Amino acid sequence: MTIVLDEKDKMIIDMLMKNSRTPITEIARKLGITDVAVKKRLEKLEREGVILGYTIKINPSKLGYESIAIVGLDVEPEHLLKAIDEIKARDYVKYLALTTGDHMLIAEIWAKNNNDLISKLNEINSIVGIKNVRPAIVLEILKN
Repeated sequence: MTIVLDEKDKMIIDMLMKNSRTPITEIARKLGITDVAVKKRLEKLEREGVILGYTIKINPSKLGYESIAIVGLDVEPEHLLKAIDEIKARDYVKYLALTTGDHMLIAEIWAKNNNDLISKLNEINSIVGIKNVRPAIVLEILKN
């Protein structure tokens, strides 16, 4: 169900997408409304499921992850739900999506180095029902 948002709601979302730590007082000042009004709008956006949470963006290489891969996964349909659960449980899988594209699943995997990445890909490939593991190594993130 689509939620109807006014311009102030859209501006709040835009500001928080750029920096989720933007203070309510700064949002209020930029919108020309009170901080109480901003707080009420935020509560509504959270309640309606527009805002699911607040997060940070991480530079994986600064944490020692030198090999990042976007991985297409093909799964036997009868094993799909179990495979999803197993893949989601791995902490090195940072993103997982069910898709209609070339692969049933797309995952983002962080690894310390290429040998570690190969090990992680082999681990995923050993999950019951996985038919194909197709990694694309990220050379440089151009927009995040």
